Amino acid sequence: MNNDVAYFLAFQETEKNASPLTVRNYAAALKDYELWRGEEFECWRKEKPDNFRNFLYELMKREMKRSTIRLRFAALRSFYKYLVLRRGLEKSPVAEVQMPKLERGLPVVLSRKQMDELLDIPLKCEAPAKGPGWLRYRDAAILELFYSSGLRISELLSLDVKDIDFSSEIVRVRGKGGKERMVPVGGAAIRAIQKYREEAAVTNSALFRSIRGTRITQQAIDQMLKKYLKLSGISFGVSPHKLRHSFATHLLDAGADLRSVQELLGHSSLSTTQIYTHVTKERMKKVYDEAHPRA
Repeated sequence: MNNDVAYFLAFQETEKNASPLTVRNYAAALKDYELWRGEEFECWRKEKPDNFRNFLYELMKREMKRSTIRLRFAALRSFYKYLVLRRGLEKSPVAEVQMPKLERGLPVVLSRKQMDELLDIPLKCEAPAKGPGWLRYRDAAILELFYSSGLRISELLSLDVKDIDFSSEIVRVRGKGGKERMVPVGGAAIRAIQKYREEAAVTNSALFRSIRGTRITQQAIDQMLKKYLKLSGISFGVSPHKLRHSFATHLLDAGADLRSVQELLGHSSLSTTQIYTHVTKERMKKVYDEAHPRA
């Protein structure tokens, strides 16, 4: 093993306290590059930026995932950064190489029909033989509020009764970084919350509660979703975040402007919200392809 590489891996293991897996991955990335260069490889210090650009092109020809490519180059960048800072190399030849952007998968969303089916299930279920009868009203209120307002799971869990203004149908949300925003709530969700509060005698403090009277947890909501999905015709897993995706996509489908959806979701950057425009375009294309006789 080259001395520079050996010292680098030892540095990662001792001074950086990198995990054994990280050290192995770094070693494998460096070895892969050496093998690709073959007989042309003389010394790490003599490598040029064009060599790494060609290596990047080779990895892309292999149809390697962009995330994997970026990890390979992260190892190379770390290695050369070490050589510059600790081993007297003047400049890193990898620094000039532009990485491909990560693929960004489109969010999975429920159709309007699937969403309606999921929202209807809790109140179609009979009251449980054991446990309080108000649980299904709580579950219905939670699902309605998720879909009505696009809240994050953390935001819904932290809601208190005082955060809901029932007369103006507005919920005060504490989002990321402690930022507060006011989000409108649909009439169906307001009615579902009021019914749950009546049945469970919830008057103050935490809005959504467990059987024990404590604030509901994320695990409880995950279990609730799994239970209702088994009773539905929905063929894929549904998380609170998929309900948030569905909220945003359905608004854009109906003609809402992107800035308004950004504010409702509490996104700090418009680019984060723009992913939903791609979802609506894909849905339109699918409808067109399935319905148009000349598609």
